[in-house]
Amino acid sequence: MEFTALKGFKDVLPTESARWQEIETIVRGLFSAYGYREIKTPVLEKTALFSRGIGQETDIVSKEMYSFKDVKGRGLTMRPEATASVVRAYIQHRLYQQYPIQKLYAVGPMFRHERPQKGRFRQFHQIDVELFGDPGPMSDAEMISLAVCLFETVGLTDVSLHINSLGCPDCRPNFKEQLKSYLADKTASLCADCQKRAQLNPLRVFDCKVETCKSIVQNAPTIPTFLCGNCEEHFGSLKAYLRALDIPFEENHRLVRGLDYYNRTTFEIQTEHLGAQNAVAGGGRYDGLVKTLGGPNHPAIGFAVGVERLVALLEASKPMEPRKPNLFIAALGDNVGPLTFQWMAALRKLGLWVELDYGGKGLKSQMKKANRLGAQNVLMVGDDEAAAEKAILRDMNTGEQTDVDFRDLVSTLKDIL
Repeated sequence: MEFTALKGFKDVLPTESARWQEIETIVRGLFSAYGYREIKTPVLEKTALFSRGIGQETDIVSKEMYSFKDVKGRGLTMRPEATASVVRAYIQHRLYQQYPIQKLYAVGPMFRHERPQKGRFRQFHQIDVELFGDPGPMSDAEMISLAVCLFETVGLTDVSLHINSLGCPDCRPNFKEQLKSYLADKTASLCADCQKRAQLNPLRVFDCKVETCKSIVQNAPTIPTFLCGNCEEHFGSLKAYLRALDIPFEENHRLVRGLDYYNRTTFEIQTEHLGAQNAVAGGGRYDGLVKTLGGPNHPAIGFAVGVERLVALLEASKPMEPRKPNLFIAALGDNVGPLTFQWMAALRKLGLWVELDYGGKGLKSQMKKANRLGAQNVLMVGDDEAAAEKAILRDMNTGEQTDVDFRDLVSTLKDIL
């Protein structure tokens, strides 16, 4: 029997992992400059955390979560997104008592049972960023500028920023009622999911990818005309901050995102290179979520980036050259093995990638192996070299050879390599 990975679950092979490491290194350096600190939350949480936090009628909760009962009958779920878990940790550990503004980020796997397609997997990874404690548009602008800066730093410029305001509890109810009325006589033409959404959560119809539903909402009322004065001022200030930073944006009044907790500012960074799954980052403000999950009434905003989608875009635009060994040691004869093994260990401690043939084969075989690995240099040591106490270093690009004295071999190679 041959075992293979589950559908929608993907191995990240050694040829791909270097790109992931590059992204995570950039993320940690950039976020640190913005004052964000890393938090790690468990993969498993109580199911109620997501059903209450994300929204019972969202696609994630209603049909995409990996949920089960443990031996004590408790409902547990593999986290489908990071924000609810970070908010739970923020409340549980009273992080708000340490400093009024908390800036946190997390990197890790999420799980959703949905149809796998380009850029979408059932186990996928997200970079998640959250800011707690400030209700103003400046923190919205900071969050968006950080997302934009991330894409610029990794070298992706062919993306576009879309923003919208979803209003607040004072102005959104009126909009939802008007939207319900608009959809009422069009329900039969909507897909099965949107027929339910039209009654329970009509804003979610804007997020549907079915062409019929997309055409229906083209003429639907949009939120801007229903915003209260405070929400209009907030959204206007956000746009002013973005213009001050020379960040181009498109106002997309049908942008709602897929989670119930969003209010006021919502945004996406989109690309044309991933088919229907065109969002590579998205987020928004969720001022009521901390209170909903049992904490103080603290405002918050955040965003998430799909790592798999980011990797796919980077590989398409600028494939990464595979890493190659700095040195391959070709040890020949019975007497040089311990010595070359000692050199290899010393050079590795200096941060150099050094490989050595484990089989003790002939020079021709070892040179073939060095070529397959792409080694930049080969150090050849046999009985004759041992007697003369001089190894031969060959530059594999130029073919040039240099004698290296045994007495200071490690320090000499450090300088050369």
